[in-house]
Amino acid sequence: MFTGIIEQTSQVVKIEQEGTNFHFTLRCPLADELKIDQSFAHDGCCLTVVALDKEKKEYVVTAMKETMDRTNLSQWKVGSEVNVERSMRMDGRFDGHIVQGHVDKTAKCVKIIDENGSWRYFFEYETDKESITVPKGSISVNGVSLTVVDSKEGMFSVSIIPYTYEHTNFHSFKVGTIVNIEFDVFGKYVQRLLEQYTLSGK
Repeated sequence: MFTGIIEQTSQVVKIEQEGTNFHFTLRCPLADELKIDQSFAHDGCCLTVVALDKEKKEYVVTAMKETMDRTNLSQWKVGSEVNVERSMRMDGRFDGHIVQGHVDKTAKCVKIIDENGSWRYFFEYETDKESITVPKGSISVNGVSLTVVDSKEGMFSVSIIPYTYEHTNFHSFKVGTIVNIEFDVFGKYVQRLLEQYTLSGK
């Protein structure tokens, strides 16, 4: 489990394909604090550390086909900047919202507005019965815990303060950038319960 509070960014330094799996080598200052088998969120996608080189501050994670198909990892290139967060400590403050690290789908950035001190980003995504956003609700975009500003069918917007802009990969976003999104887990549970209640005819 994660909170959506990004700790660092990692840089992709190597990509290798083995069958349908992809092995990503990344460099990050946090590498010397990692361990093998540790869960580590990358742009909101929970991946397992499978190799470490603490001297180079590099580590390796592996993504299978399902992950590549559902997330923006297929867009990664050598040099890509990735938001990272270690799993939540049970003795720490819960500063964001519950982020499972299970990306629901990708979204496309369709508009960016500089609001003279903050930035508003608009995203579009393919709708389905489990794709739910509500104004002032929570959403994870590339692993960042954010509050929904505008909410319409297949579209939402979020606002970014300067700190988030500078310390995550939001500063690299352009119109057309593909991002990972994870909808609020409580909203998904409520939607599923309402669906089951409706189907039961009660």
